[in-house]
Amino acid sequence: MNREARDIIIRPVISEKSYAEAERGKYTFVVAAKATKPDIRRAVEEIWGVHVRDVNTIKRRGKSVRMRGRWGEFGKRPDQRRAIVTLAPGESIAIFES
Repeated sequence: MNREARDIIIRPVISEKSYAEAERGKYTFVVAAKATKPDIRRAVEEIWGVHVRDVNTIKRRGKSVRMRGRWGEFGKRPDQRRAIVTLAPGESIAIFES
């Protein structure tokens, strides 16, 4: 896949769990649905100038939610693909630092 790095990495995941993992050198990002692990590795290395040791991916299905308006209507949040990126020891990404 020949896409720009900023098209592959959509946004970081900001949560208590992701911050706890960031202390261990693991960073979580929402990525493009069709991005491969080598694409994600290349994008993170290109954007932040770090060395990626491992990439794990997760497909999260969107939750069913009740919509406003008519009674009984249901919708669905969009599906997400997340990547958990493990960096080489001693490296970090600045956006996750407090």
